Amino acid sequence: MGRICKIVPILLLFLAFISCREEKKEEPKTTARIFPGFHVLLDTIIRTPDGVFRGLKLNESREKVLETEKTDPAESSDGHLYFEFNGDSLTDYSIDYMFVNDSLEEINVQINTNDLELSSYLFCDLKDYYANKLPNPKEDKGQVVYNCFEGQRKPFVVSLSDNSSPTQGIINMVIYKDK
Repeated sequence: MGRICKIVPILLLFLAFISCREEKKEEPKTTARIFPGFHVLLDTIIRTPDGVFRGLKLNESREKVLETEKTDPAESSDGHLYFEFNGDSLTDYSIDYMFVNDSLEEINVQINTNDLELSSYLFCDLKDYYANKLPNPKEDKGQVVYNCFEGQRKPFVVSLSDNSSPTQGIINMVIYKDK
């Protein structure tokens, strides 16, 4: 019995040590959504509700665009910056910024996906997002056009179209100054 009395405290200490060493499970970190109610890819593609796209407005400088993108362009010249991104395993997108005299004049976005259902969903979400942001959209031959006057600045246009094929989802968006 004396031996058991000596072993029990050691056994309890050992069990306490083992139970303390159990790995603590970390709570999964969730980041706040930028555009709740829309597909999660809009958080990545549009990034912020500020500006007309990715926090940018037309007339921004080339330097401001580079600062906003935080990555090197795939192509670069005096008149444009071209970026390529992966949205997820099925989706990629490209953004082409066009400049005149170091002033952002036009933004071309192309979203490609191998998931036709996702393409349709993204197109509808983009239409709804810009319909909430810019009034009175006009639809013509599969193209949705939003006209906007930005304060005292020149008006601009957001043109959105679904150019998907039977095997590839392709969404195009062009943002440009209305002349």
